[in-house]
Amino acid sequence: MAIIEVDRLAKSYGGRTVLDGVSFAVEEGEIFGLLGPNGAGKTTTVECVEGLRRPDGGRVRVAGRDPATDRRRVTPILGVQLQHSDLQDKLTVREALELYGAFYPHPADRRELAGRLGLDDLLDRRFGTLSGGQKQRLFIALALIGRPRVVVLDELTTGLDPNARRDTWELIDGLRDDGVTILLVTHFMEEAQRLCDRVAVLRSGVLAALDTPAGLIEHARNATVVSFTPSRPPGDDALAALPALRTVRRADDGRLVVSGTDATVEALMSLLARDGITAHNLRVESATLDDAYLDLTRGEH
Repeated sequence: MAIIEVDRLAKSYGGRTVLDGVSFAVEEGEIFGLLGPNGAGKTTTVECVEGLRRPDGGRVRVAGRDPATDRRRVTPILGVQLQHSDLQDKLTVREALELYGAFYPHPADRRELAGRLGLDDLLDRRFGTLSGGQKQRLFIALALIGRPRVVVLDELTTGLDPNARRDTWELIDGLRDDGVTILLVTHFMEEAQRLCDRVAVLRSGVLAALDTPAGLIEHARNATVVSFTPSRPPGDDALAALPALRTVRRADDGRLVVSGTDATVEALMSLLARDGITAHNLRVESATLDDAYLDLTRGEH
């Protein structure tokens, strides 16, 4: 069942089109990634989902409700970590958690949440003295304090060090296990590939692709690349007959570079074994979500 529905979403600013008919649905309990270059329309999309911005056209529903016109029903089930947030400098971490928890009838346990996000030693620190990464962790905690059914996380781990990033990923995995739906906006392809069940890629305000990370990678221009120096060249006809073949290139140093899919590599290895050709200095590289993303957004800034 879709808990977030975005249907033909359109938005313009000063005559400039930012979103042009974007449609997707997020299933309950899913981590759904929203990717795209700066200016592609990601933040405008999530602001419409959050009810912070009204679309010019199309339809947005969260749990069957319009977040812009039915905020009283949507707000209690929706947690939000904005791309840019701030608090009063003199407010302590403990006071911030208590204040935001007071907005909800059944808030999460503040100490448990602080512990899961590495904030338990910072409870008496004032917001103005926190580092950028510590502030980011606090904003994630504030998004989760109301035990939301849906959480929107915009640039989740920006400013976090690698250890804190991994800990946050484990927390998000745990939220999915608890049935929480997460809409994740990120520029970190590793994060999207690690966390997301499906991802949507926006380009110039339109939906360029919607698939699982593995599905996008499979259709990347060079999903799998194998390179080696053959003891003798295989026949051109045999190479051309390889399944799912993308490209074949013979480098100046004698190396053969073949791109395709895993099926291409398996067939190539069988071909070499059958013809008694030895592959010297063999190297196999698999594509990542980075590669697929760059293919889809090539030429965008």
